[in-house]
Amino acid sequence: MPETPMIEVAHVRKSFGTVSVLKDISLSVPKGGVLSLIGPSGSGKSTLLRCLNLLTIPDEGTIRIGTHAMRFGRDPQGKDHRMPRDKDLAAFRATVGMVFQNFNLFPHMSVIRNVMEGPVTVLGKGRDETRELALRLLDKVGLREKAEVSPDRLSGGQKQRVAIARALAMKPEVMLFDEATSALDPELVGEVLQVVRQLASEGMTMVLVTHEIAFARDVADTCVFMRDGFVVEEGPARQVIEDPREAATKAFLSHFHKAAV
Repeated sequence: MPETPMIEVAHVRKSFGTVSVLKDISLSVPKGGVLSLIGPSGSGKSTLLRCLNLLTIPDEGTIRIGTHAMRFGRDPQGKDHRMPRDKDLAAFRATVGMVFQNFNLFPHMSVIRNVMEGPVTVLGKGRDETRELALRLLDKVGLREKAEVSPDRLSGGQKQRVAIARALAMKPEVMLFDEATSALDPELVGEVLQVVRQLASEGMTMVLVTHEIAFARDVADTCVFMRDGFVVEEGPARQVIEDPREAATKAFLSHFHKAAV
């Protein structure tokens, strides 16, 4: 009997005013799987990622992560599903860690306090145990020696690694990365991608929105190419990126393939 996916998205739609951004999106990610979302700007990738942790509320469809499921829009009888309560939203989001393009660190807190803040204030964990956890996570991302410094003394790559440690401190079931390297200078990209690669090797379930095509090919199990709010192509990451079947995917990846020659 096949294992229940860790992430399941069914018939999700989202519009902003008259602009339809997500058009009947369905996909799934198994426990420990890594899914990459690629596609041109404006294709709906980041909106889909924000729907996965309900920072953006879908208009229709179902999203399930682990044992937490949310339904939106109308049921088969035409009745509107009740909007989730704040308590339900908080429980759902607690299962999901998200790393954004910009680091969003608290500038008035030291690195270690940034990592500790969520478990202490949101989960009610004790400071001593949380400090030990934070030091272990800073060790994981190679920044233990920066624990007491201010974020403004870090490079962009270091800030993003702190942001990853901060997300991991909440012990999420799933990690989402929204163009986590796009704000970094090229020479700093590798240090962040190495942390993501390590998480993948440890079995963390992840969804990556990225323009780092070679990284998506090498780290992800599955790749989804999106355009104009639709899933155009989905399959094993290496196959989709190296031998795409759809004309739109081929056109999008043509620059990557030329650069790789």
